[in-house]
Amino acid sequence: MLELKNITYTVDADGQKRDILKNISLTIDERFVAITGPNGGGKSTLARMIAGIIQPTEGRLYLDGQDITDKSITERALAGISFAFQQPVRFKGLTVKDLITLAAGRDISISEACGYLSEVGLCAREYIGREINASLSGGELKRIEIAMIIARGTRLSIFDEPEAGIDLWSFNNLIQVFESMHEKLGGSIMIISHQERILSIADRVIVIADGSVRADGARGDILPELLSGQGTCSVLTDKL
Repeated sequence: MLELKNITYTVDADGQKRDILKNISLTIDERFVAITGPNGGGKSTLARMIAGIIQPTEGRLYLDGQDITDKSITERALAGISFAFQQPVRFKGLTVKDLITLAAGRDISISEACGYLSEVGLCAREYIGREINASLSGGELKRIEIAMIIARGTRLSIFDEPEAGIDLWSFNNLIQVFESMHEKLGGSIMIISHQERILSIADRVIVIADGSVRADGARGDILPELLSGQGTCSVLTDKL
């Protein structure tokens, strides 16, 4: 379970203080949570803060009751948090097998690595020995990154706009992968997204705008309001 208590993140912009996140308090223990909202509203900042890339100005974060506020990104990864960037990093010289082995944290066989690739819809024989370089498309990198997260088996897996920069075919496959992860993984999945198809398979939807939580509830309660553009979610009608 992840707990955020009174999280604020303030930056100095042109000599003036600006609150990117404003006193956010959340408890997340559902299997699949989607966070949505307008661009610049604070969603990605919140995701990076949970992962440990940035630190809050005020407030505390807890993972299963353990205070992780002051822990580094490496310490949080060891504690059970995985983070997938909008644009996956390319590692020239490392193969797909190398990355999945690193993610698993132990020596794994080629057949086991191939199993993780198969779970994300990639033909293992074609990918297992390939380098993580420019020869891979955005959709391929996204799925390899998801295979790494499955191999890690962490308590909390965070995906920051996984649909960004990929084609429709790859996006359709990503939806299938997330649905499968939802069924198989024992931890929580958190996805930052504008896409209705991703929001529609989440257990819970949280709307963040202007650094604050605007709406929070079960998919069946929040999604109809998002789609209709009424009430607290009207800021999102141009995105869904």
